[in-house]
Amino acid sequence: MKLINTIGIGAMMFAAVACSTNPITGRRSLQLANDAEIASMAAQEYQKTITQSKIISGTTQAKSVANVGTRIKNAAYNYYKTLGREGDLTNYQWEFKLIDNKQINAWCMPGGKVAVYTGIMPVTQNDTGLAVVMGHEVSHALAGHGNERISQAMVAQLGGAVIGSQVSGGQWGAIFEQVYPIGAQVGLMAYGRKQELEADQMGLYLMGMAGYDPRQAIPFWQRMESASTGAQRPPEFLSTHPGPENRQAALNSYMDKALTYYRAAGGK
Repeated sequence: MKLINTIGIGAMMFAAVACSTNPITGRRSLQLANDAEIASMAAQEYQKTITQSKIISGTTQAKSVANVGTRIKNAAYNYYKTLGREGDLTNYQWEFKLIDNKQINAWCMPGGKVAVYTGIMPVTQNDTGLAVVMGHEVSHALAGHGNERISQAMVAQLGGAVIGSQVSGGQWGAIFEQVYPIGAQVGLMAYGRKQELEADQMGLYLMGMAGYDPRQAIPFWQRMESASTGAQRPPEFLSTHPGPENRQAALNSYMDKALTYYRAAGGK
């Protein structure tokens, strides 16, 4: 019994130390994995995807992806810097690519590797709509949602081995691929509803900080829902997301704070 209690106490202490607090939303999450290792593996998978895809460059849409992404990541950096937490972003090597693909989708790998598919561009309509998408996806990376999902899988599959730091390279690789499917499925992240809602909240704040009107997030998500009407299944971008009523209610609850950031950035 003493041994069980000792293990239980040790696990709780380990979990407490491994908890990370999101500096933008205040949400705490369990993040056991090494961020540098995750970013390195994500960069390798991103490069494979880029090599196997048709990248659009030099067009108005491609420039918009690069410009909006840069404004979002700069806004995040400036915010983190005000908190003295710019060191949290050490492992981020940002890239923003537009991929010729009809899927209504976009994603951001840990470490800041972003892909936007041409299929989602008609739904965004303009740079502000694109800022909703990119703010949301960048937020998944900044919030460490990949680390959180990997950590949950590590605990579920390996139990005490995680506490004892006995995770082998093969086990680690298998867990990474479970959370971040490789090949044609890259980018289809298995995020949970809490993480999606946090990405909505954080993305709303980031787009406001970057000078994009956060009020345009609600009509964007309405367009996304309309894009899935009549389809056999919703776009991958919506596959694990909250229902439209819950999403809109949550966005409205965050709006006043998002508008504060927007007006501080010069918006009206």
